[in-house]
Amino acid sequence: MVSQPITLKKSLGSVLILLAMLSAVVIAAVAMAEDSGGSKWGPEDEIGAANYLGPEKVIAAAQLVTTGKTYHLGQEIKTDTPAYFPRVFHVYVSQPSQNHGRRLGTNKAGYNDDHIYGWMGVGTQLDSLAHVFVEDRYYNGFKEIVAPAGVTKLGIEKVPPIVGRGVLLDMASHFGVDIVEEGTKFGKAEIEAVTQKQGVEIREGDVVLFHTGWMNLIGKDNERFMKGEPGLDQEGANYLVEKHVVAVGADTAALEVIPYDTTTGEVVPVHEILIPRNGVYILENVNTSGLAADRTYEFLFVLGAARVTGAVQMWVDPIAIR
Repeated sequence: MVSQPITLKKSLGSVLILLAMLSAVVIAAVAMAEDSGGSKWGPEDEIGAANYLGPEKVIAAAQLVTTGKTYHLGQEIKTDTPAYFPRVFHVYVSQPSQNHGRRLGTNKAGYNDDHIYGWMGVGTQLDSLAHVFVEDRYYNGFKEIVAPAGVTKLGIEKVPPIVGRGVLLDMASHFGVDIVEEGTKFGKAEIEAVTQKQGVEIREGDVVLFHTGWMNLIGKDNERFMKGEPGLDQEGANYLVEKHVVAVGADTAALEVIPYDTTTGEVVPVHEILIPRNGVYILENVNTSGLAADRTYEFLFVLGAARVTGAVQMWVDPIAIR
């Protein structure tokens, strides 16, 4: 009669231990899935942090428009615009309507067409979630998505209109310089210091842009512009991910601080955190000078990328409306 309760207790203890072990396994599996880029929006998700957008965000951001002033955030792209290798950009204009000097119709009409031979990595660009991968995995754990005609998942055509609140962090003003020096890191402390100074906060669904003055080097010292840059570090990237931002951009060629942290041996660690691991879009070479000059720190942000199926980057001219 005495042994039965003891056996029952042992059985219950074994069950509890087994449940604890199973729980630990599940937690570890979830953590592993998240670390490999799994999406909390499901296994078929291809838009990442853009899931934070929605009509309510657009309506709220529209309330920021008080003057109606608009800003081109895209830079002018030219043949000699500095960019990473392979820097290729050429525009060819032809007159298909002209045939041996003649025009078309009784009104002698004509038209021009243009052909662009170029790399999407020149000028202001949006990085899709197919732009960066870690080992063999892209955002949401997708693998083997590259085909001769473009990527089969996460292409630029999947990016929805990005319309919402934009926030400018004026790092040049924060450091009291016209151009922030290369290698200057923007971590959590720097971001919080600037937001406090400017009287703004970073919210879910925001597009966060950094102004460093780095574009002032274009045409004056292109070599320095491409050799290094101030920018976001890994701590800062993780901080913005925790804030649930949609996209992060800067007036630099790569957004993140260069030179990289040589102690880790990692390359483009900020790109890795933002794109494949968390589905946050990156904007590079953003023209932030107008916003900084007007001290416009929050605004309506509007971006619609050309929907070229299978592309992983796209030239863009986002618009800020004050």
